[in-house]
Amino acid sequence: MANIYIVYGSTTGNTEWVAGQLEAQMKAAGHSVSKAKAGDVSADGLCAGKDLVVFGCSTWGEDEIELQEDFVPLFEAFDKIGAKGAKAAVFGCGDEDYKFFCGAVDAITDKLGELGATVVGGKLKINGDPDGAKDAIKTWGDGVLAAV
Repeated sequence: MANIYIVYGSTTGNTEWVAGQLEAQMKAAGHSVSKAKAGDVSADGLCAGKDLVVFGCSTWGEDEIELQEDFVPLFEAFDKIGAKGAKAAVFGCGDEDYKFFCGAVDAITDKLGELGATVVGGKLKINGDPDGAKDAIKTWGDGVLAAV
């Protein structure tokens, strides 16, 4: 049984919904899972004692990548999360009509790599309403769990 922590930033509720789907899937697979909003967590040692930390963030902005507002303070303090040697996974929701479709996923993945984390499962980018992406979410979750 793995100890998994899901941390997400959501404005419209889409990313929160995906976090809930992943939480249910991972618990059903027998893992210990906790979930928190990015604005409610401290960066200090966030990865400590976790077998996997799953980050979810929506993307905003047309001229540049803008992370969901509650996620920004956490991202700015990522050097404190203890990512070196940790396993992490990243997902996000967005709108493919924008230039930086799910760019937050790319930014978070890149930062985790720079800090020495191992990002597993590839990047999950969901366009629009995530209810239509249930199969993709489950498949991605299975891949993430296989890497833990």
